[in-house]
Amino acid sequence: MRNALEMITLEDLGIVRMRGVDAVRFLQGQLSNDVARLSPGQSLLAGYHNPQGRAIALLRLVQWDADDILAVVPRELAGVVTSRLSKFVLRAKVKIADESATWRVAGLVDGGDAAASAGARGGAADAGGVGVTLAPADGPALRELPAVLHAQVRGDAAVFVRVGDEPPRWLAISPADGPTPVSAGYTAGDRQTWLRHDIAAGQPQVYAATSEEFVAQMLNLDVLNAIAFDKGCYTGQEVIARAHYRGRVKRRMQRFISRDAHSLAPGDSGQLADGRAFKVVLATQLADGRCDFLAVAPLLGSTNEDAASAPMPPAATPSAPSAAPLIADPVSLPYALPD
Repeated sequence: MRNALEMITLEDLGIVRMRGVDAVRFLQGQLSNDVARLSPGQSLLAGYHNPQGRAIALLRLVQWDADDILAVVPRELAGVVTSRLSKFVLRAKVKIADESATWRVAGLVDGGDAAASAGARGGAADAGGVGVTLAPADGPALRELPAVLHAQVRGDAAVFVRVGDEPPRWLAISPADGPTPVSAGYTAGDRQTWLRHDIAAGQPQVYAATSEEFVAQMLNLDVLNAIAFDKGCYTGQEVIARAHYRGRVKRRMQRFISRDAHSLAPGDSGQLADGRAFKVVLATQLADGRCDFLAVAPLLGSTNEDAASAPMPPAATPSAPSAAPLIADPVSLPYALPD
């Protein structure tokens, strides 16, 4: 049976590397999640925010080695994140560098029978959260992949991180000058496939066009376990905590599919047919030209006063693709939004 695992090159993702005995302690005061939970078997999703609580970038944190942390971010923001974090190092024993050029990031998607074929080879999940065995159609097993969301496993050539469940997806992160961690025996996928899965899973991303636009909860980072409300202070914590405990966030990221052909991109603003203003987080075009997109907009049922109380500026003048009210159907996310 041919393995249905797809490999997708993610050249637009970069790596910010943080090394030193104070790396965890330093990041604990900068990021929204509890960095102390990072381990050789556990990755973390975290937001990096400005003092107003707006997301500068979203980071997928991976422990490459002891006191050696990799942060996966859009390549266009890697230099920005490196520069801004470096300003606060002071006497901390940590070195921060944009190493996007020296690392390779790929996505792996289980197309359907990878898990079944792994089971036939004895790759059942164990207590450590390892389940699917990665192997080409005509070769030996390469290694086992984590079966639990956010779990990671380190091999000789790469670290594999579970980042999605429906379908199962992983990031493969490896040094660019090392051996390719994934065999050429796998099906090659395209970047839009990965983007479509991110949108269907309700997983946000921040790009240069949307950096410092959204407060953490507007991107549903609280629902995605990217915020630790019981940790100490970090940049932007006061605004994020206030929004959490006062329950005043009425604009949140939601999923829509346009009824007609539209082309949208992150940062585009517009108005839905029901009058709600939106700003695009992620978007992709379907085969028939319609747009499948994640956008921050007032929740249905929110009053104008409620929406105005959320710490987000009014939508900008609609961009050309969405100058007229956009007729789009809401699509349920795979997680519930707070009331």
